[in-house]
Amino acid sequence: MVVMTTNAGTTVRRTVLTLPAAPLGPENPLPALRLLDRPRTVDDATRRAMPRDMARQTGHAPLRTPLPARILDGYGRERTATAFDAIVIENDRLRVTVLPGLGGRVHSLHHKPTGRELLHRNPVFQPAAFALNGAWFSGGIEWNIGATGHTALTCAPLHAAVVPAPDGGDMVRLWEWERLRDLPFQVDLWLPAGSDFLYAGVRVRNPHERPAPVYWWTNIAVPEDRRVLAPADEAWHHGHAHTLRRVPVPYQDGEDRTYPLNSAYSGDWFYEVPDGSRKWIAALDAEGEGFVHTSTDLLRGRKLFVWGHGRGGRRWQEWLTEPETPGAPGYAEIQAGLARTQLEHVRLDAEGELNWLEAYGPLAADPRAVHGADWGAARAEVAKRLEEQLPRTDVEAACAAWRRCADTEPGTLLATGSGWGALEVLRGRFTLPGTPFAESALGEQQEPWRELLRTGVLPAPPPGAPPGPSLVAPHWRDMLETAPADWHTEYHLGVAQWHAGDRAQAVRSWERGLGGAGAARWPLLRCLAVADREGGHRERAADRYAEAFDGLCAASGTDDTPALVALAREALDALLAAGRPGAARAVLDRLPPAVRQRGAFRLAEVRVLLAEGDRAGARAVFDAGFDVPDLREGAETLGELWSAATDEPLPARYDFRMRPGPEGDGPKSSGPDGDGPKTTGPKSSGPKG
Repeated sequence: MVVMTTNAGTTVRRTVLTLPAAPLGPENPLPALRLLDRPRTVDDATRRAMPRDMARQTGHAPLRTPLPARILDGYGRERTATAFDAIVIENDRLRVTVLPGLGGRVHSLHHKPTGRELLHRNPVFQPAAFALNGAWFSGGIEWNIGATGHTALTCAPLHAAVVPAPDGGDMVRLWEWERLRDLPFQVDLWLPAGSDFLYAGVRVRNPHERPAPVYWWTNIAVPEDRRVLAPADEAWHHGHAHTLRRVPVPYQDGEDRTYPLNSAYSGDWFYEVPDGSRKWIAALDAEGEGFVHTSTDLLRGRKLFVWGHGRGGRRWQEWLTEPETPGAPGYAEIQAGLARTQLEHVRLDAEGELNWLEAYGPLAADPRAVHGADWGAARAEVAKRLEEQLPRTDVEAACAAWRRCADTEPGTLLATGSGWGALEVLRGRFTLPGTPFAESALGEQQEPWRELLRTGVLPAPPPGAPPGPSLVAPHWRDMLETAPADWHTEYHLGVAQWHAGDRAQAVRSWERGLGGAGAARWPLLRCLAVADREGGHRERAADRYAEAFDGLCAASGTDDTPALVALAREALDALLAAGRPGAARAVLDRLPPAVRQRGAFRLAEVRVLLAEGDRAGARAVFDAGFDVPDLREGAETLGELWSAATDEPLPARYDFRMRPGPEGDGPKSSGPDGDGPKTTGPKSSGPKG
């Protein structure tokens, strides 16, 4: 443990936090040409029922792909003791533990006078496939920026440094360049001396000469054996039936939904907080004690997410965490965002910024009022106690004081993020006071692009190596269009064109690249195969995937490499979709034995066996047991394949279903969703991030 600063009663120090952790694994080297989940939309009837600003923002700038982020799907489920760099901010009331290498996650918020942990603190690090680019983990306070979902920065390092705080003490600044929307942001964590509340000053800037869409939701994991209260009588509910409808709070379909364990299935409640009302949300236990979050008014949205008490929801809780004590409650999430719902993105004008202040801390209220039948009285009690402990005017004054420090240059460096922000600042010559992106942060992944910027030529990777990460913003696409046209440049140009929505031109670029690629044809063939699948050409996609896989094996062998694993998974899926189990079997047979034993390939084995008509063989794979570490939230693949292999009930190990009915968790019921206008998207609870 290294003490960095002690000032005005607040200490900032670096330390190491050791947790049982599954290694994150390597990046997937194949460019993410498709979203991991289908984008969620609403129908016309739902849109007509929305307030005008909500309807406009719901259709604003949907994400086309996760590019330029790479997919993180190389993790497993074997956990070993692992040391994580941590930053501790502490006064005589609170101890805050932050993980700068994992998206700046606030891992713990410990209230010293009561000895209470205010958050759901995950005692393990277990990635799961919930983020926009794959790996995500539960617990604590997370900062979701980019687009609907959990941020692509969930498991990425952020820059961190000590900065002078408004009260003369020290605060911790986290900052990075968010690449999905090409925007820099910062989170200043300020714990005043003697305060029971941690402040977070947040700023998102748009340095470009064009408007940008912005998404922000702060997600806070809390124990689920609480009542969640917010200043609202109505909410927009999104659940297993994929509906978005306005419902009363707290009672819906005969159940008080402000208690997370009263819902059988997962769901989201986006509270309709009246304009002008103070923005807050609290989670209080049977004694009326717990956690409260409040903010300045710009952060208008408040939300509750629950997993539900059904078998699928319980399975997901087991999958994501491990209780510190037997029988400990799972978690729910209370959240705060820039819009009413997570289907919306707000507009940030050219060269503009958004900033606000959040506060997190303990709250104690009269349990008789908190848990009484009178919802208005319960809300009023919490609002009263919050105002006594942290007046609204104090939050507004703290925000004004923080803004005066937002441009202050950082002092002692605590952690280093990626080099992508430095590359963008170098290209755009941006001036961003308070958030330096030093050229010294540039690394191996940025070097080819710095060379393109300097010379107009994009260097090719070494022979046999897959192409590096692609950049897709308009300015990089323009540079690629004027660079000398070799296979490597055509490859990256096609990726940028695809991301921009110009799919026909992307295909032409990839086809041009094939002519001079030689043994490096497989990355181009794989991109063309994705284009074929998206265009409904299953047979041609299967042909190209088979050729790409053959080409990769010929160029690099069948060693266990990220490229081989990623391409094999995609090729197997395409070959089975085209009705070619024999060709899929041939791909499986070429994989190293250790790769074939991974959960994703045991699942592929089940699919191949079923396609071959061998139900008994497929059932035997299930009986032997396997886990798929990157199973997507709401995925019903395991249940569907089990049903194809046997008529017996689905074992709990494979039951991740989060909706009722024959395909889901338990018997049919009207549930909390009922009938209503439909939203379209994957079979999951909704936009949890």
